[in-house]
Amino acid sequence: QLQLVESGGGLVQTGGSLRLSCAASGRTSSRPTMGWFRAAPGKEREFVASISWSGDNTSYSNSVKGRFTISRDNAKNTIYLQMRSLEPGDTAVYYCNAGPSRLLRGYPGNDWGQGTQVTVSS
Repeated sequence: QLQLVESGGGLVQTGGSLRLSCAASGRTSSRPTMGWFRAAPGKEREFVASISWSGDNTSYSNSVKGRFTISRDNAKNTIYLQMRSLEPGDTAVYYCNAGPSRLLRGYPGNDWGQGTQVTVSS
C-alpha cells in the first residue's frame, strides 16, 4: 500500500489560485494511477481529477475542466493539482487517492490521504 501526504490547502479569494501537492511513499513500484477527490460541506466525496503513471492520460470532472490541471513528478513520487479561477463552489476538503487505472474513470483506489482544506471566499 501507499502512504499519501497532502499539502497546499488554504484560504483564497474568488478568482485566485492554489496548488495542492500529494507525496506518495511505499509501493510506488506498482506504478499507480493517482488523483484527487473532494468533499464539500455536507456532501459526498466526488471525483475531481486523475492521472496515469506515465502522465499521458488525465481525467477531469466537468465542474473543474478548463480550470484545474493535474500533473505528476515521478522522480519525487508527487502529484499536483493546480487550481485556477477558483469559485466558492470549490470549497471542500480535497483528498489524494492512488490505485489501479480504473481511477481514470473516476473509481477510487484503496489508498487515501488525510485531506486538506480549500476555502474560497467571495
